[in-house]
Amino acid sequence: MTGYDVIGDIHGYAEPLVRLLEELGYRETGGAYRHPARQAVFVGDLIDRGPEQVRTLELVRAMVAGGSAKVVLGNHEFNAVAWATERPDGCPAGGHCGKNEKQHRKFLEAIGEATPAHREWIAWFRSLPMWLDLGGLRAVHACWDPVSMARLGDGRLTDEIVTARKGDPLYEAAEIVLKGPEVPLGDHCYVDKDDNPRNDARLKWWEPEARTFASALEIPEDEDGTPVVELPDTPIDRTAHPTADLEVPVLYGHYWRPGGRRAPAIDSGRTACLDWSIAKGGKLAAYRWSGEPELTDANLVWVD
Repeated sequence: MTGYDVIGDIHGYAEPLVRLLEELGYRETGGAYRHPARQAVFVGDLIDRGPEQVRTLELVRAMVAGGSAKVVLGNHEFNAVAWATERPDGCPAGGHCGKNEKQHRKFLEAIGEATPAHREWIAWFRSLPMWLDLGGLRAVHACWDPVSMARLGDGRLTDEIVTARKGDPLYEAAEIVLKGPEVPLGDHCYVDKDDNPRNDARLKWWEPEARTFASALEIPEDEDGTPVVELPDTPIDRTAHPTADLEVPVLYGHYWRPGGRRAPAIDSGRTACLDWSIAKGGKLAAYRWSGEPELTDANLVWVD
């Protein structure tokens, strides 16, 4: 094997996934897409939003089973597990209303809630690791934070992690790894890409020197790169939040880069977000890693 092709959030868009795999040189052989010398790595969020939920899952699972791919758990797969899991008091670990129901409806409609197929996919999601250390490369859905990872054990889901409540160290650790650290905005707010009002923002954990609201927080942008709300230069105490462990390159998704007219780009020589908003009319992107210690834009590949 000569390297890994790390693929961003798919969200049920199987047709662009097939085009991207073929662009990367994968061909369907023996029931799965394969490359003669490389392996794919999916950074999670295979489900929700898109029109081809089942086909997406079948494509990815066949590749994993056939040895031509690896996959890490995304927050949408975690939410699916929580939706289908009861706490000891009989209440679902993931809420069944509001934003949760809206985000998860496409998957439930495609699979059929509480059906054998639903139970089968939930069991598969439970088997997925929350991160992968591949030697010279690391992959995680949202944030590579060794402190949170240590709390989560070997990176596999347990009932204790799935049913943990807000304030529990296990809950907070899973939130950081799968959704990224967030910072309260005080008097500021904005509307995210799903039209949900937000009073907090995701921290750029990969930029430890950024120490203000304006420089360190991720706010949705218009196509021209203008943030939807201007944040002030309010200082942030970075010691209270995860700091980057960038000994080797880290590839991740989740952060919803605007993918319309803009070409995908890395965040730094050691970090790159691969979520370029395929579910919002953007791009499905991959990074072709072949052992280089510093990432480069030239190794990004994408389809609309």
